[in-house]
Amino acid sequence: MHLSGPNRRDALLTLAGAAVAAGVSGCTRGQVPGPGELVVATGPPGAVYREIGSRIAMLLDQELAGTDVGTVETGASHDNLVLLEDGEAHLGLANLDSVLSTEVVEGSGIRAVGRLYDSFVHLVVMGDSPVRSIEDLDGRPVSVGEVNSGTEFTAEQILAETGVGAEPVRLDQAASAEALAAGEIDAMFSLTGLPTPAIASLAEDHDVRLIDLSATADLMVGIYPDAYFPANIPATTYEGIAACPTMSIPNLLLCRTDLPDGLVARITDSVYRGAEALAEQRPEAAQINVRTGISTGVVPLHPGAAQWYRENKPA
Repeated sequence: MHLSGPNRRDALLTLAGAAVAAGVSGCTRGQVPGPGELVVATGPPGAVYREIGSRIAMLLDQELAGTDVGTVETGASHDNLVLLEDGEAHLGLANLDSVLSTEVVEGSGIRAVGRLYDSFVHLVVMGDSPVRSIEDLDGRPVSVGEVNSGTEFTAEQILAETGVGAEPVRLDQAASAEALAAGEIDAMFSLTGLPTPAIASLAEDHDVRLIDLSATADLMVGIYPDAYFPANIPATTYEGIAACPTMSIPNLLLCRTDLPDGLVARITDSVYRGAEALAEQRPEAAQINVRTGISTGVVPLHPGAAQWYRENKPA
């Protein structure tokens, strides 16, 4: 599998070291996992990927006796695909649109464990901002997410298809929220689950708005019908922020094809049977269920996961 973009691997492997979830061992970037290890590639500070990925790792660490399960902090989707490809992670989360942009579908060493939950595109501005539509971003500094993140990939696709000439700034979720509050950028894109920790914290302390992306959603769904779906961010998601039309993208839990079938079946069992416990910590995990788990689009299931779904069909 080849991932496009200049120096993508070099940029990934020179970033800071691992993020360690409480009670879960860490793994440093560039370090190939040894026997008895299972590494989950997660996401950046302030993002759902980092939190739910860490929770999944903690769950697996409890369920897989004799296996040292750890996490590695990443920029998100594209970073995770690189780590999976290079054998530096065994499991990783990725947005479906990022996966479809690679060669995962054909001849790669990556398969799906299952569909987890949907991410929603947020375009956030301060309450007193003159920005009222995506077209108003033209010429303005806008965070498009961290380098190699799913947010960056999706935001760049949106800007390219809409023809909006924003000035891209590449910051992770938490840094984007801080820069927006400080007036260093005029808007931030965020592609993540609901609620997004960085946006929730921002809304608690500041007057912020979401930009209506209904027309943009119609455009993107028409061009990429396998990746994007019309959606709505409910008014109850963030303090003081009204409901807003947008688009959603499915998130997949991916794994390497060389993981044994029996191990992947156990991983699948742990994640889907443990969904209720995960949802106590992360609300979006409530979407994880057997009925939608197999809906991974054109990304094939790992044989171990497929076996588990066959044996655990809902009544």
